[in-house]
Amino acid sequence: MIRWLLSIGVAILALGNCASAGDDVIPNVVLGIHGGIGEDKKDMTPEIEARVRAALNAALKAGKAKLDTGGTSLDAVETAIRVMEDDSILNAGRGAVFTHEGRNELDASIMDGKTKKAGAVASVTTVKNPISAARAVMEKTRHVMLIGEGAEVFAAKQGLEIVDPSYFWTEHEWKAILDIWKKEAAARNNGQAVIPAIAKPHLGTVGAVAIDAQRNLAAGTSTGGLQNKMHGRIGDSPIIGAGTYADNEAAAISCTGTGEFFIRFSVSHEIVAQMKYKKVSSKEAAEDVINRQLKELNAEGAAIVLDKSGQFTTARNSEGLYRGWITADGAVTVRIYE
Repeated sequence: MIRWLLSIGVAILALGNCASAGDDVIPNVVLGIHGGIGEDKKDMTPEIEARVRAALNAALKAGKAKLDTGGTSLDAVETAIRVMEDDSILNAGRGAVFTHEGRNELDASIMDGKTKKAGAVASVTTVKNPISAARAVMEKTRHVMLIGEGAEVFAAKQGLEIVDPSYFWTEHEWKAILDIWKKEAAARNNGQAVIPAIAKPHLGTVGAVAIDAQRNLAAGTSTGGLQNKMHGRIGDSPIIGAGTYADNEAAAISCTGTGEFFIRFSVSHEIVAQMKYKKVSSKEAAEDVINRQLKELNAEGAAIVLDKSGQFTTARNSEGLYRGWITADGAVTVRIYE
């Protein structure tokens, strides 16, 4: 009996620890966003924090303004993500990290919770706002994903803004990849085996989830990918059911973290499936996937979830998560490590 009671106590404590690695359920949210796991707390500076908070605030207000003028949840998601893509402090759009070859290769996806339609682009290098290209794929083709040159040609034909690849170059990300190359060169000189992921990767991505006046859900995700990734590597962000998913019967979800694990575990769809078929709450489902399934494999990451009743929550097994939400009355909350 004592042993049984001790086991129950340990289980309750474990659940409590999991629940703390995310936000409580917040009601009446119309738009939630994230800007990735970001910097370790020890590396955070007041300047970076101020820029991150400003970027999240701007994205939330822009997305809410779209909803307030009759826009759909898809409009709000695209608008919020475009704001974050245009801000070089985040790993999406202009702030994309560099590949092992010194390129910026971007991915994005978007999904409509009502129709289950979805669109994605991957490994694009000239599309200023990949999230808009993803939406164009969803609405103007019979496909779900276009990649590389094909996606870029399509985006140009749709009248989307095309830029020179140098547009995505930022000094802080260039310095980061130079530091990694320096460490790799030192390892080679010492006769050590070298793999591209020699340093802790920059785990950044941006995403948004929204619900509109018609109670339709939408989700979207955009990223520069994994720092020092191989040329052509694609993570979870453009993959429907991994980094992005929306279903009016359950929730809209956007993820960030080590993409390979999010693909293998179909994280965003798994959360929705638990809600629909196990009849658990968004919080329970997200915590199970992020803080049990992924955590058991030391897979770092997080998810933001907005359910069909407008309740927003997050789950993370990382130190921080750049995130925020705005309620129907316009109240804005932004958090990083809290």
